Amino acid sequence: MSKIENGYDLTGKVVIVTGSGRGLGKAYARWLAKRGASIVVNDLDEQSANDTTQDILAAGGKATAVVAPVGDTEAAQQLVSAAVSTFGRLDALVANAGVLRDRVSWKMSDEDFDLVVKTHLRGTFLCGREVIKYLREQGTGGRLIVIGSPAGQLGSFGQSNYAAAKAGLVAMARTWSMELARDNITANAVIPTAMTAMTATIPIYKDWAEQFEQGQALPPLARQEHALGSPEDVAPLLEWLVSDASANVTGQAIGIGGDRLTLYSHPTELVNEIHDGGWSASGINAAWSQSMAAQAQPSGPIPRPAPETQTAR
Repeated sequence: MSKIENGYDLTGKVVIVTGSGRGLGKAYARWLAKRGASIVVNDLDEQSANDTTQDILAAGGKATAVVAPVGDTEAAQQLVSAAVSTFGRLDALVANAGVLRDRVSWKMSDEDFDLVVKTHLRGTFLCGREVIKYLREQGTGGRLIVIGSPAGQLGSFGQSNYAAAKAGLVAMARTWSMELARDNITANAVIPTAMTAMTATIPIYKDWAEQFEQGQALPPLARQEHALGSPEDVAPLLEWLVSDASANVTGQAIGIGGDRLTLYSHPTELVNEIHDGGWSASGINAAWSQSMAAQAQPSGPIPRPAPETQTAR
């Protein structure tokens, strides 16, 4: 695979991008198409799906649209069928489709929980399963890329449904990486951050969001410490993971946003204590106080330097 403009030529690659009618998913689809990939655009909103498809075609790219909500097997099969019937093969899945229903747990309805889990976790699994079946039969390897979130890595207030689903996606990617190693199919999770409509609602980012909306460059503090930039700042990681250059990268959770690139650790044991014959409750309390409490990790976002209250205009 040749390098182009500090990137990779994806000509001949066929990629399904779910949830690509708007936002980050649209940026991924357009970027990959610009690099030469043929794209199966997916969204539950017909106009959004068609808009992304037309954008790609107008720029000289190749794309087709499938209008369907992920979360059932029929939709997943439609996506694979569209790739094969339109472009003759399939190489990669970017499982991006998602939805938010934010509530604190005691106010979250069954429907709020189920919709988020169905879309993110079940939808990714079903799309992944159908893609895996085809890739294994095709026999030329492939790429599975699931889109996680810092919420799934660290927890997020008012998002128990979303955080749990996103954490599950990382575990799913790690599991797929083991199951599919012999088939030369890689599976990785991308943990994106960007200045989006959702990010703009966070009070400390208000000034930065206004700057971004006005087309001004975000300051280094935003881009480097808070990993905030445009959706297009995230897309090169998707390009690399789809390309042949990442053939030996699998089972990883990789974050990107603004100027920041992050490799997340697998969950690791911080402290081990051994007590011959097993543990009593009081023994656990003593071990916790003596050697474990100091290593305990807080939940929630990693503290970052706060933006100044007034940014330069």
